[in-house]
Amino acid sequence: MMQLPTKLLTDTWIPSTWDNYIQTVEDPKYQKAKCYYYNGRLKIEMSPVGNDHANDHTSITLTAGLFAGLKNIPMNGKDNCTYRKTGCQDAQPDLSYYIGEKANSIPWGTTIIDLDTYPPPDLVIEIANTSLADDKGEKRLLYEDLKVQEYWVIDVQTVQVIAFTIENNGSRRITKSQVLPSLEMSVVQEALQRTRQMTQSEIVAWLLTQFQQ
Repeated sequence: MMQLPTKLLTDTWIPSTWDNYIQTVEDPKYQKAKCYYYNGRLKIEMSPVGNDHANDHTSITLTAGLFAGLKNIPMNGKDNCTYRKTGCQDAQPDLSYYIGEKANSIPWGTTIIDLDTYPPPDLVIEIANTSLADDKGEKRLLYEDLKVQEYWVIDVQTVQVIAFTIENNGSRRITKSQVLPSLEMSVVQEALQRTRQMTQSEIVAWLLTQFQQ
């Protein structure tokens, strides 16, 4: 069996068997970490979540929820939820959503979402402050393989929304959401930009004027 280093490198992909990965993520010292497994490698993210990341996380949650509510789109969101295909893939995105007819796919009482039993989320969002290259690269490939329909990367430092639709085992850039129809990425991005000078409650008021047009 492959043995991991005694002092595990974090915030980088390292070779690992599935059994070693599970042993690692069940270690109490990684209880608050975000964990990923893909292509025989694991990644444990231990970077502290600072003010900027936390604010954008909250703003994106407000934006998606407000849009779905005003447009009468059934939607249930998950915060740092674990999605697992036993033996090969594991992911813990910042935000994820089941939308439309799949909104209630996951029953109450479910802990880790077994993707051999339940469908993948329609939308996955990663808030990238220090992990931008990986979020646009390896994690995008991971979500392609998990058959997520849409993937957003929020670049905290440049205040940019990078959105992809996923289909036919690949992904391409989009400027309008496919899973939240008529939601323009430019509006989401402007909302984030406005948070740099305005409160989140003021952003909600501004979004109402945009979404009710």
